[in-house]
Amino acid sequence: MHPSEYRPAPGEIPTRPGVYKFRDPDRRVIYVGKAKNLRARLNSYFAKPEGLHRRTRAMVHSAASVEWTVVDTEVEALQLEWTWINEYNPRFNVMFRDDKSYPYLAITMKDEFPRVYVTRGKRRKGVKYFGPFAQVWAIKETLDLLLRAFPMRTCTNGVFDRARRSGRPCLLGYIDKCSAPCVGRISPEAHRDLARSIADFMSGSGGGFISARKREMAQAAQELDYERAARLRDELAALQKVLDKSAVVLSMNADADIFGMVVEELEASVQVFHVRGGRIRGQRGWIVERLEEHTPADLTADYLRQAYTEADADAVPREILVDTLPSELEALTEWLTAKRGSRVSIRVPQRGEKAAVAQTVEQNARESLALHKTRRAADLTTRSTALNEIQQALKLSEPPLRIECIDNSHMQGSDVVGSLVVFEDGLPKKRDYRRFSVTGDAARDDTSAMYDVVSRRFSRYLEALTKDEPDERFGYRPSLLVVDGALPQVGAAVRALEDLGILDIAVVGLAKRLEEVWVPWDEFPVVLPRNSEGLFLLQRIRDEAHRFAIAYHRQKRGKSMRASQLDDVAGLGEAKRKALIREFGSVKKIAAASAEDLTTVSGIGPALADRILAALGASGAEPAADSATVDPDRQRRG
Repeated sequence: MHPSEYRPAPGEIPTRPGVYKFRDPDRRVIYVGKAKNLRARLNSYFAKPEGLHRRTRAMVHSAASVEWTVVDTEVEALQLEWTWINEYNPRFNVMFRDDKSYPYLAITMKDEFPRVYVTRGKRRKGVKYFGPFAQVWAIKETLDLLLRAFPMRTCTNGVFDRARRSGRPCLLGYIDKCSAPCVGRISPEAHRDLARSIADFMSGSGGGFISARKREMAQAAQELDYERAARLRDELAALQKVLDKSAVVLSMNADADIFGMVVEELEASVQVFHVRGGRIRGQRGWIVERLEEHTPADLTADYLRQAYTEADADAVPREILVDTLPSELEALTEWLTAKRGSRVSIRVPQRGEKAAVAQTVEQNARESLALHKTRRAADLTTRSTALNEIQQALKLSEPPLRIECIDNSHMQGSDVVGSLVVFEDGLPKKRDYRRFSVTGDAARDDTSAMYDVVSRRFSRYLEALTKDEPDERFGYRPSLLVVDGALPQVGAAVRALEDLGILDIAVVGLAKRLEEVWVPWDEFPVVLPRNSEGLFLLQRIRDEAHRFAIAYHRQKRGKSMRASQLDDVAGLGEAKRKALIREFGSVKKIAAASAEDLTTVSGIGPALADRILAALGASGAEPAADSATVDPDRQRRG
């Protein structure tokens, strides 16, 4: 349906804060949003629908009606929007999904006799949750240790009621790992104290419990109550072991949630460390498909809302550390402060321990995203879907079982290199990867370099056809050739193939900025859906070619930088430089040699040896391959 058919009259829409819902013809909610000014926001959807982002444009054309609810403040709009997103699960809203199912330690504080147990289920009211924990065995071992000091019940309601009726406790009651409230060995209030003790211990108050146990143990020993002292000693050892299992990350007694996010073109990964009392008490991660209009600040706001919407007040720390400040910072801070009951700070750590931990969290997010991609690529059904989507989008006669991708890299036009990576059946075939050094006129710009690399790769292919046995390096023909870039790079690759008389290989380009697929027969790109498995595969192939090209470029640039240290030495020509490198192996070893050692090389006299050592001493240590101030990635075009 065209948006003009259901557009409300501008005067009908209030100018106050509120939340709005778009519904499809079947009255299903397909999008929920919020606004400081409802009229301004909704008018932006209807004024020029053709100018909207393609996903937003699809949303307004899928809808058949729009409705809104007015609230008093932006904070109320923030809360109501997220409540409705969780209730309706609209298909056009971004939702972070857990990258795994995490176990929690739960305590049913609402019960007369609270129960402690391990769960992965949905959160319920009246239950305190601790975690999430990375491994279920870790939390079960922690619970087993805690029960030695705080023997509260772990059984289900059915087991508890059955024991109460029979008057006999379960096995845990007989071995003193449960205080057996089912048979009246402990009062409801005393048992609730045990539950509070576990909750306080898991909240970061472990040091106080250990100090109290030590004092009680010393007093029992002084009173010659050795049996009680031995029991307290065992409890103390169990509590200390629980603390030792929690990694200390901060020297100070800090309570904070530290978030890290890695954003790529199509997906983003988020990790959080829950730090209580300076120790990691839990870790959690999410993966989200990224929309073009969602900036890192927008994504930060979304994952913070999702992380704390269902959280209890004591689960919100006083300090939240992020790598990017969220949009709507003031509203989020006000909402979290109200939820916690005291001031909450959201900030980016700049230096010190917290900044170092934030880098660790970000690295975890990066590795989580890499693992997610690997698992996605390893799935046979997913790979088949991706290849079929590519075939249909590019109008190929068959799925592209062998895809080759070429990328170029340089730094301000120097040390130009090319890379060739190969994927077969959607998986990398690394033994077929190849590298190219581009020199002369071919290195003057990206299109010339692309023409050169394509020509050289497929010239070898034509040569291989004349041999009796196929050339394992260049003798195979790809179903699809992908180049990193837009229409100019695609045109250069096509010209190279046509000049060689090869007309049966499909060529496309993948532009990094908008992930558009450029084809030679159309001036407009093919746009695959952002959640398309085919687009994910093309992106992975292009990124692998880019990584391979950058690695070769850095290696080549490092060699040229090392050799350049000897260029300005008077009297040291190319032949003598090569002789020195051949004799000593590297510039670093030349610098470490004595003048007498250098004179052993043919053509190097004492005066020239002194000049060589003086030049190397002035230039300092051998530079690293990455010592240039300009990243080659930033100098690439297309």
